[in-house]
Amino acid sequence: MHDTLPLLAPGDFPPLKRSGIEILQVNLGYTCNLSCLHCHVNAGPHRKETMSAQTAADVIAFLDRSGATTLDLTGGAPEMHAQFRPLVEAGRERGCRVIDRCNLTVLQMPGQEDTAQFMADMGVDIVASLPCYLEDNVDAQRGDGTFRASIEVLRQLNDLGYGVPGSPLQLDLVYNPQGPELPPPQAGLEAQYRRFLEEEFGVSFSSLLALANQPIKRFGSTLVSRGQFADYMALLKSAHSDANLASVMCRNTLSIDYRGYVFDCDFNQMLGLTYGGTVPRYIGELDSVMRGHEVRVADHCYACTAGQGSGCGGALG
Repeated sequence: MHDTLPLLAPGDFPPLKRSGIEILQVNLGYTCNLSCLHCHVNAGPHRKETMSAQTAADVIAFLDRSGATTLDLTGGAPEMHAQFRPLVEAGRERGCRVIDRCNLTVLQMPGQEDTAQFMADMGVDIVASLPCYLEDNVDAQRGDGTFRASIEVLRQLNDLGYGVPGSPLQLDLVYNPQGPELPPPQAGLEAQYRRFLEEEFGVSFSSLLALANQPIKRFGSTLVSRGQFADYMALLKSAHSDANLASVMCRNTLSIDYRGYVFDCDFNQMLGLTYGGTVPRYIGELDSVMRGHEVRVADHCYACTAGQGSGCGGALG
């Protein structure tokens, strides 16, 4: 379905150069227990792509060469892939911050019974998708029953110390708009999340990250089918702020796909816009990522600079 998307122009977005590498974001594969409407990866239960042990070893070797201090694991549902725990262990052994991008409900799946405890024991930070604090909105975006399942898992994580004041275990929640609009101001939305989840469910968390939806893959295809793609792109472009260019994630983050190929960001990865040119580069062939390298940009980049801006770490401004 994503093949029907309009071609994203490469020439309109301002040029960007990399400041170095601090974060290595690794996509372990596209298998997931959910098929969320906003998913820019087109992940789901039917996807079987997964990282091999050799590729994971090459990722770890590059982690050593690059000097990156954060290992950010994503998918799909990264916990469902065989290389998840070896990568977590390797990152923590090297003193890196390790982030798990978790959809929460995966922790209730058979075979995942001890995953939350494993992450707590390893000191993994969890960035958890909860695209709204209202049940109907979450279920509409992610499937029936996902909100209640997410609340159950959040309580489990709180019991382990995640998101609890004074605990070192970080639990951040991620908000995505329901449709083709920009996220509201992050600080005010976080206060609403915090008040509602505490009062209704006794759930606490560390912080809220508000992300704009990317006009690519599943969400982009939905926009096309509803005749909303052009209007959404116009909104993103009209709301662009140059002030956000200094903080976009592609300036200090390198993205690796499940095959070990290198991209400037996770969104470029999904569009096949490879790092350093048109020929795919394997992680084992890279010595380091040099400061001043030109980032490949296209119109989808406006989703990161529109309004308050957004990236994997939430609002930019």
